[in-house]
Amino acid sequence: MYAIVETGGKQYPVEEGRYVDLELLDAKQDEKVTFDKIVMLVNGKKSKVGQPYVAGASVEGVVVKHDRAKKIIVFKQRPKKGYRKKQGHRQGFTRVMINKIRTSAKKSEKTEATETEA
Repeated sequence: MYAIVETGGKQYPVEEGRYVDLELLDAKQDEKVTFDKIVMLVNGKKSKVGQPYVAGASVEGVVVKHDRAKKIIVFKQRPKKGYRKKQGHRQGFTRVMINKIRTSAKKSEKTEATETEA
């Protein structure tokens, strides 16, 4: 099962037990974060598509680290004019480990009974 999460104006596919690199978040390292804007939940035939978001669904994760991506070089030049400009850029990102994808689906009575017995 995986979900598509919207954050920072972009959409990212996330899966439990895996990490994802997102736009820089305003959260500290080892802090829990919750994403409520779930665009789609994919679980075989039980998939749900939001309009625009899936109601009652959320994704929980923990901030692993804040880092910067590899440097890209921006080079501008005007031919025959002697104009050259070289500039580098490193985009910041936040790595989040996805712990739980919560859905709005209610548990059946049978699964609740087995959980209370255990």
